Amino acid sequence: MAESTILMVDDEAEIIQLMSIYFNNEGYKLLQASNGVEALEILNSQHIDLIVLDLMMPGMDGLQACMKIRETSPIPIIMLSAKGEYIHKITALSIGADDYVTKPFNPLELIARIKSQLRRMNQFNAITAKANEIHIENLIINFASHTVKVDQQEIKLPPRQFALLRLLVVNRGTVLSMDRIYEEVWNEPFMESKNSVMVHIRKLREKIEPNPREPRIIKTVWGVGYKIESDLKSKE
Repeated sequence: MAESTILMVDDEAEIIQLMSIYFNNEGYKLLQASNGVEALEILNSQHIDLIVLDLMMPGMDGLQACMKIRETSPIPIIMLSAKGEYIHKITALSIGADDYVTKPFNPLELIARIKSQLRRMNQFNAITAKANEIHIENLIINFASHTVKVDQQEIKLPPRQFALLRLLVVNRGTVLSMDRIYEEVWNEPFMESKNSVMVHIRKLREKIEPNPREPRIIKTVWGVGYKIESDLKSKE
């Protein structure tokens, strides 16, 4: 499993230095920032798995940074603060923080809370990926990651071929006419461009069908269009 990257945002360098020892022992990669502005710059340029965010900082504080992050990202956020009153905890949690740890804190407790948040995010990602994944015959199609596997081997599909396959999969059991396929995949009015659809169907079959000359997955309905049968099952 790849190491998790933690962004710790705190203007107290001693705290980050202390936690870097614990992060290193856990195999985490540590990135650091001293205020909310620096944190947003790092978040926009690098992959981050979790943020430990101090509440009180110069410039952009933790609350402002948390609200800004939540506009675009569901990344786990653990708020740190010397303010232990419930009103501060409620405020932080209500604007999007996932957890709240009061300073001074036990480093092992913070590590445990980080592990808990990462575990929840990994479980969420696994459920989301499964929901976006379709198995048909020897195919695995993941709409979220735009990947296709044939016999467990990933194949590269150009965007238009992937869009074509997705359209057929989403409408399994329904015959799609040439003009509907063209208008939805090419996103422009159908202008007697049957050849374009046929060429892309042929290329797609060459990549996903065991025998493109006798297709099992993408069926031709002569004089009408193409379809994927709704009763096709994944092969064990």
